[in-house]
Amino acid sequence: MFTVWKLFTLLFLFLSLVHGSRVLELSDRFLDVRNEGQWFVMFYAPWCAHCKKLEPVWALVAQALYNTNIRVGRVDCTRFTAVAQQFKVNAYPTIIFVKGPYEYVYNGDRSKEELLHFVNRMSGPPVQLVTRPDSIDILKSNNPIFFTYVGKQSGLLWDVFYSAAESYQAHGYFYATSVEIAKRHFDVDTAPAALVYKERGHYYFPYSDNFERIEPTHLNESLFRWVNEERFATFPKISRSNIHHLVQTKKYLVLAVVEENKLSEIAAHEQEFRDMVEIFVHKNKHKYHGRFQFGWVGNPELARSIAMDSLPTPHLIVLNATTNEHHIPEDDPLQLTPEAIEIFLDSIHNQTAPIFGGNSLPVRIYRAWFEAKTSLAEMWIGNPVLTTVLFGLPLGFLSLIMYSICCADILDAEEEDTEGEQRHEKKE
Repeated sequence: MFTVWKLFTLLFLFLSLVHGSRVLELSDRFLDVRNEGQWFVMFYAPWCAHCKKLEPVWALVAQALYNTNIRVGRVDCTRFTAVAQQFKVNAYPTIIFVKGPYEYVYNGDRSKEELLHFVNRMSGPPVQLVTRPDSIDILKSNNPIFFTYVGKQSGLLWDVFYSAAESYQAHGYFYATSVEIAKRHFDVDTAPAALVYKERGHYYFPYSDNFERIEPTHLNESLFRWVNEERFATFPKISRSNIHHLVQTKKYLVLAVVEENKLSEIAAHEQEFRDMVEIFVHKNKHKYHGRFQFGWVGNPELARSIAMDSLPTPHLIVLNATTNEHHIPEDDPLQLTPEAIEIFLDSIHNQTAPIFGGNSLPVRIYRAWFEAKTSLAEMWIGNPVLTTVLFGLPLGFLSLIMYSICCADILDAEEEDTEGEQRHEKKE
């Protein structure tokens, strides 16, 4: 039982507040108390630039969760290596929600809102029950996307829905309610049913009695695939932290590429381009929903790594998630119209659009070279001194070794010539 004395001991002996914030500085003793309650922990290194960027956001998260039963802390992995090894930390920062013996790694956008959404999802059961009619309205106002099971909590559909909720709990909200409550908020024709509330509308999983007469694995695969596709907004912001989740939909990934500054501001002409694409997406959602996943990118480096080339902004690029091939419209992006975008997407679907990239050996080699070149350039821009030290010293040692090898041969040759001349002189 978690007593007041245990709490006092934990806080006094093992934890301390970081710079007056609500973030708890954890040590090796965290391994002894990790099962005591729920923890939201950032594993960091003091030299990590991404960790430093996350610090103010992490402080806001700790402040928001201060009066809850979730404690927010951080671990310096350079000092407490045993903790880092226990949690298998191999990148910084790594964010993990710890609930007893279970660990859930966070891979989403590192904003306060998304971090809090993740905690709220993981702190409860996979499927939360809704028993009050007005609770649905509250859920709609707080969550832009959530899944709901309607009907009695038994049977094949319920079992598969609950299993999907366990698998995707880190990525979405899952609820269950009665037919009576659901009818007040959704158009319910039959039960049981599974639906997704998404951007002020709702869509049902195509379930029928036919699923009862076939293999349960077919229902399992269909529902899991449906949840994985529907858990994304129609036009989300895409970054390196979430693009691998979007790729798992196996759809064409359509990216409107713009460039944000450090204040998350976008130039007026790029904002106009992004808005034009977003309006097109929402107007044609039903036509393209099954084949394309749309989104926008505020960091053009992500799109350039896909194109393996310099890509001006604004721009439009389409990634084939299954083949790593990509498509770029031939028109000037600033001259693109909704009609031109429609023609471009239809040509991709009909496989008549020009194809770039792929997974062939030459392309993989070029991609590796491009990524290495880009990373080196980013390192040089960010910290030229450190880059010089990291690459200059090994190159210097290598040059010294090569020089020693080459010069040794020359010196040996010179010594042999000198000895030969001396012997010749003696003979004379």
